[in-house]
Amino acid sequence: MILNNDVQTSSGNVFADLGFTNSDEMLVKAELARKISAAIAVRNMTQDDAAKFLGIDQPKISALMKGKLTGFSLERMFRYLNIFGSDIEITVKPKSSNNARISVVC
Repeated sequence: MILNNDVQTSSGNVFADLGFTNSDEMLVKAELARKISAAIAVRNMTQDDAAKFLGIDQPKISALMKGKLTGFSLERMFRYLNIFGSDIEITVKPKSSNNARISVVC
């Protein structure tokens, strides 16, 4: 049952919209996890295959694919993408508006 019909425009970061303090990191990790999951899927790998390929255990692959990312650093996720053959590029530039922001382009 909908109690409130008000519609709010998203900031572009659902984690910030929900009030998480580390919303920028959460957004980046979610996008990286999505890319890792896509790399696994495009190769038709099982979670066990992916775990062996990345040198980790299967429960970690399961957690990553379910979005349970608290145990994963950005550097670790970058390394997984490198293993799958992706380059990682980080760009720092002057902010484009009054509010500095973090964006992910995949």
